[in-house]
Amino acid sequence: MVSSDIASTFGSFFLGGFECSSHWRNDGRRLDLLASTQHDLLAAKDYELLARHRIRAVRDGLRWHLIEATPGHYDWSSFLPMLRAAEAAGTHVIWDLCHYGYPDGLDIWSPAFIDRFARFAAATARVVKEESEYVPVYCPVNEMSFWAWAGGEVGRFNPCCHGRGAELKRQLVRATIAAIHAVRSVDPRARFITAEPLINVEAGLGDEEHVRSAYAYQQIQFEALDILRGAKEPELGGAPECLDIIGLNYYPDNQWYHGGSTIPMGHHAYRPLHTLLEEVHLRYRRPLLIAETGAEGCGRSSWFHYVCSEVHAALDAGVPIKGICLYPIADYPGWDNERTCSVGLLTAPDAQGRRAVFPRLARELQQQQALFAVFEASDTGPVPSVAAE
Repeated sequence: MVSSDIASTFGSFFLGGFECSSHWRNDGRRLDLLASTQHDLLAAKDYELLARHRIRAVRDGLRWHLIEATPGHYDWSSFLPMLRAAEAAGTHVIWDLCHYGYPDGLDIWSPAFIDRFARFAAATARVVKEESEYVPVYCPVNEMSFWAWAGGEVGRFNPCCHGRGAELKRQLVRATIAAIHAVRSVDPRARFITAEPLINVEAGLGDEEHVRSAYAYQQIQFEALDILRGAKEPELGGAPECLDIIGLNYYPDNQWYHGGSTIPMGHHAYRPLHTLLEEVHLRYRRPLLIAETGAEGCGRSSWFHYVCSEVHAALDAGVPIKGICLYPIADYPGWDNERTCSVGLLTAPDAQGRRAVFPRLARELQQQQALFAVFEASDTGPVPSVAAE
């Protein structure tokens, strides 16, 4: 019998996320963050370094555009070394199947996109099942809501469209549903997370229409999850069993005034993170994961301290939060200008492929690991599978 407790699901309460975006920018250049951070070459060293800091679970990704450059033909050479390095290091991985990027020549608006993604997901599941002893965990499509906005509404990256955000979101949800079914047909043990932005939008000063618009904008963050579970537009194929572990991405700029500026932490309009987490749990009654969180520069350790304290408060309120993922865990070149974004526990590698550790964040991590060990020790219940509900 396969255990589904938290240790076998994620491996450790704190996770490290490796930036694995592989999209086209609107200037026609494709990014490959696994390559530009050298994580694709340094995966074994990276996993071992994180293990020394008691992080034995990560979010990582496959590069679909490299694996299936020719339709129906899979070249796993970019993936197998990473998969095998994780196995050797004893690192549990949540694998992103599609992190904004997809193969050249594939029309994202077509039914072929969904069919081809489902076949790719099933093929991946077969490889992982053959190579790994762990219960697999997948994120089928990273940030469906953000991708719909960035790629379908404002043309920031592929498919670089304007005014088609709602349409793109539904296409991405369809692809997610198809991938979940395809993976489960190969490996029924598989677990799934979402990775959707968690936001708060305040009206501030304004008339009733502005207040209604702010509320509607905030509520739209739940649309992809509601479609996924079949509560909205069930004709798209969603069902309760498609919503497993709810991953939420939360950063310092995730609260703002509608049509205005970011609300800074500590401001009277800033809502504590634990209240947002409580609302998500009340809405869906599923286990939660902080799938991404982090800050840049000198703010990274204090931000991590804040997030951990808010997760403590949520746990005290009975919210089942199963992990916190520092994302990105390693410094990376920015999407738009390639400047080094100093966000991680790990630095960019030097000429010899060696990464240093940011000491203040390392100390904060160690302190939080000691505090959260109390919750881990008392968490004797399993992470419920959707099939059990």
